[in-house]
Amino acid sequence: MLRAALIAVLLAIGTATFGGCAGKSKNAGESNQMRSINVALVDAPITKDLARVTPSLFTAKTHIKVNYTVLDEGTLREVTTSDVTAGGRHFDAVLIGPYEAPQFGKDGHITDLTRLASTDGAYRLDDILPTIRRALSYRGKLFAAPFYGESSSLIYRKDVLKNAGITMPAHPTWIQVADIARRIDTPRRAGICMRGKPGWGEMGAPFTTVVNTFGATWFSARPDGSVGRAMVDQPAFRKALQFYVGLTRAAGEPHADAASFNQCLAQYQSGRAAMWYDATSAASPLEATGSDVRGRNGYAPAPVERTEDSGWLWSWALAIPASSSNADLAWRYISWATGPQYAKEAGPRLPGGWAAVPPGVRRSTYAIPEYQRAAEAFARPTLHAIESAPIDDPGTTRRPGNPGIQYVGIPQFRDVGNQCTEQFSAVIAGKSSVDAALANCQELASRAVR
Repeated sequence: MLRAALIAVLLAIGTATFGGCAGKSKNAGESNQMRSINVALVDAPITKDLARVTPSLFTAKTHIKVNYTVLDEGTLREVTTSDVTAGGRHFDAVLIGPYEAPQFGKDGHITDLTRLASTDGAYRLDDILPTIRRALSYRGKLFAAPFYGESSSLIYRKDVLKNAGITMPAHPTWIQVADIARRIDTPRRAGICMRGKPGWGEMGAPFTTVVNTFGATWFSARPDGSVGRAMVDQPAFRKALQFYVGLTRAAGEPHADAASFNQCLAQYQSGRAAMWYDATSAASPLEATGSDVRGRNGYAPAPVERTEDSGWLWSWALAIPASSSNADLAWRYISWATGPQYAKEAGPRLPGGWAAVPPGVRRSTYAIPEYQRAAEAFARPTLHAIESAPIDDPGTTRRPGNPGIQYVGIPQFRDVGNQCTEQFSAVIAGKSSVDAALANCQELASRAVR
């Protein structure tokens, strides 16, 4: 059923794109004929800003029309993975991340951008934060150009904690956070918002950072770095799941089993959640012009238990499918959208102001005076979180596959993470038990690597 649904989505996208191109071909007699590319984006405030300014800042100058397909996080991953790995031609550029980039690059599904980025004088490849660049590379070659970068952090309402007589620790533990969440939880305002929507990149992202710092892991690693056995049945993993479910049920938001980044953003921004553990990039819309909570937020490092750091590392980055017939046009678009000039050009035009500029990618962005003033509350914590993200050593034991924090860098993790988080989300919803979810997940994970 899922495969049929994905095919239907891809066919719909293909039809819409074809129709748009056909319409332009009627003006073939014009000297500056408008060309077009198709781009898949994740549904987020920062990417919606990108789509909003593209016609005036990019298309008007290049005569390259960009047909955007904006999808929620889970759907985007399913659609782009299916299309890119099958050699489809629906997209000329797709938004992916550090989980996909090394795998797709290794398998030849996406274009090596190293030469294009190195020979494009305006792109300034060395301006990209080394941690982000490395995460999107395979054997030193860049396979996706970062649009924005992030780690994870604990966001909290300073005024709510102050009124409750609570001081947030400089480096909180999860036990401390759980205690605070329960103390400030009220019938009208959740103590904390935590993702519970199924998906390895939805609930799976924050949950896996909890797994890591509680001393657990999804899979063991063999001496050569290959995947060993599933470890979901181990006591540390059980403890992590019990903690996550317990906190969400005791002090989390209503209907937490369906909560994603966007749902938690809406809850927190409207005052219906006092804390929120999620991406550092959430600070951009929270501190943007017009935000109801602007200037009222504190940003603490990702909570820990048995590890020194636990924040994840991610970047939504643009890649060119190897099957695209418009690679040259796609790079012109990517060079603009992820280059150093985008922040300077888009900053004054964004509805949220300079605070809404894509964070966590380029050093030059943090040198812009307007951005420094607008992002004063979160710029330094964001950079520190990204640079200290333990991508090579996220837990207490070695991980198999490519480096990763909120995911395991092996191809099997996509399906395992998706299916197991369905089990865990059902526990949050009260439809299943921890014992049943762990047993089912252990079987799924074991079967995947058997």
